[in-house]
Amino acid sequence: MNVNPSKLIDKDINPTYMFTIDQISAAHGKVKSGSDFPRYIQDVKELGVVRYETFVADGHTVYWAASGDSLKSAEKYVRLAIAQDSNADALVGALKTHQRGETDYMTFCKQAADAGIEKWVVDVTEMTCTYYTVKGKKVLREVIPG
Repeated sequence: MNVNPSKLIDKDINPTYMFTIDQISAAHGKVKSGSDFPRYIQDVKELGVVRYETFVADGHTVYWAASGDSLKSAEKYVRLAIAQDSNADALVGALKTHQRGETDYMTFCKQAADAGIEKWVVDVTEMTCTYYTVKGKKVLREVIPG
């Protein structure tokens, strides 16, 4: 029986397997609020994502596989202005509200922009999410439950 390796989706069987933006979008589509974030991380981890960076200004994300290959998503919304001065307290407050499921993703992104956050970096292996300013300063590193 001949099997086309590109048809295999098990990354453990086929080491050249690469996730797709469509697969990631399907996983993200299950997220209704910040309280769903840990499950989303498990879903993308199962796809083979080891790290990703989400840029607050337009919502695009770059996803990396263990091989070092990466995929970039399209912009998700109209560009937001990122505050030049960071406000860690405002970020923490927005995160807590979002993690309780009280705000949607777009509201959280606007609050992050207002708090001076350029991007967040998720390390799926370490299960951490780190928030950075436009100057590259680390504002907050949180452990993702799960």
